[in-house]
Amino acid sequence: MARIELMNINHSYELGECLELPPDYDVENSCVLKALDLTWEDGTANALLGPSGCGKTTLLNLISGIIRPTVGRIFIGGKDVTKLSPRERHIAQVFQFPVVYDTMTVFGNLAFPLKNAGISKSNIAPRVEYIADVLDMKDLLSRPAGEISQAEKQKVSLGRGLVREDTGAILLDEPLTVIDPKEKYILRRQLREVQKELKVTMIYVTHDQHEALTFADQVTVIKDGRVVQSGSPEELHSHPKTPFIGYFIGSPGMNLLECSRKEDVLDFGEFTYRISSQMKDQITHFGSQFLFGIRPEFIEVSQQEKEGWPSLTTEVVENMGSYQIITLKSNGIRIKSRAPDTMSIAENDPIWLHFPEERITFFDKEVGL
Repeated sequence: MARIELMNINHSYELGECLELPPDYDVENSCVLKALDLTWEDGTANALLGPSGCGKTTLLNLISGIIRPTVGRIFIGGKDVTKLSPRERHIAQVFQFPVVYDTMTVFGNLAFPLKNAGISKSNIAPRVEYIADVLDMKDLLSRPAGEISQAEKQKVSLGRGLVREDTGAILLDEPLTVIDPKEKYILRRQLREVQKELKVTMIYVTHDQHEALTFADQVTVIKDGRVVQSGSPEELHSHPKTPFIGYFIGSPGMNLLECSRKEDVLDFGEFTYRISSQMKDQITHFGSQFLFGIRPEFIEVSQQEKEGWPSLTTEVVENMGSYQIITLKSNGIRIKSRAPDTMSIAENDPIWLHFPEERITFFDKEVGL
C-alpha cells in the first residue's frame, strides 16, 4: 500500500515536460493543473471531486504515469516516481468503461496480471479466489467475461487491480458512469467495503458530489485546475472555505446573499435581520459588505408571523417525499429552504424565516474566502 504525495504540480499539454515554467508563461489559461500540493495517506479512501474539465483525469494520469508533469514531483510510498513508467509505479487504474477480456473467463481475467508477473500456478488460484470472494463474485469465476453485466465487468476491472499484492493504490476514474442507477449504490458500497478490508489507498474521481461524499474519508475539490478545499465530507459541508464549495456541496447548495452590516442589523436590501452583539464582533473584520451563506436545511421556517423573522413569498414547492424544498422570493432575492412534509405550503404563501447564527457562514466579498 502507498502514501501518495504531489509537490508543486503544474501541467501544460502545450509545454510537455520541462524543468520549470517560462517566466512569462500564462499559467492560468494554459495549464490544466496549477501549483497542486496534495497528500493521500496510506490505506485511505479519497475522492477527487469537481466539474467536468477541471483536471481530475489529468491528475490521475499523472499519478499512474500515463503522462508526466510539466513541473513538479510525485512520490509514492516515499519514493520519487516522477520519471518512472506506469509499470514501475505499481498503480492500478479503473476507467469509466469496464476493460475486460471478453473471450476469457472471469477467473482468466483476474489471473492475467499474476501470469504476466510470473507468479506460479499454485499461487495464482488462491489469490484469485480470495479477491473474487472479497468482491462477492466467486460464483462468476467460470463465466465468460463477455456474458456478465456492466457492473460485474467493472468489478472484474477492479479485481485485476487488486489481485497483485504489490499494488500500491487504486485509481478510479468515474467508475460508475455506465452502471445502471439501481446498481450504482450497491457497487459503490462494495468498493468501500473492499477498501476497508484490504486497506488499499483508493482515489475515486467523480463530478457527482453524492458519490464523493458517501465513498471517501477525504474529499478534494478541484476547480479550474486548482485545489479549492480538501477535507472530510462533514468539513466541506459545514465549513466551506469559499462560496464555490458552499454552493457546489449540498443539494440544494448553500444560499449565498450579498449583504451589508449596519450596527446590529444585516441589510439584504429587501429585508433586514438582527444579529447578536457576539456575531457583530466576529464579523467586524469583513468590513461593511460581504456574502452571507446558509444551507437550506439549517433555515427555520414558520407559516405564522414571528417577531424579528423576515417574511418572503413562496415561489416554488418541490415535494421530496419526507420533506419539501421551497423557493422563497422577495423581489430580486431567492432563498431555498427545507420544510417538513407535514407543512401544507402553496405558491404565494408567506413564510417567515430564522437563520440560526451558529449555522451562518460569511465570505469576504472581494476575495471569496
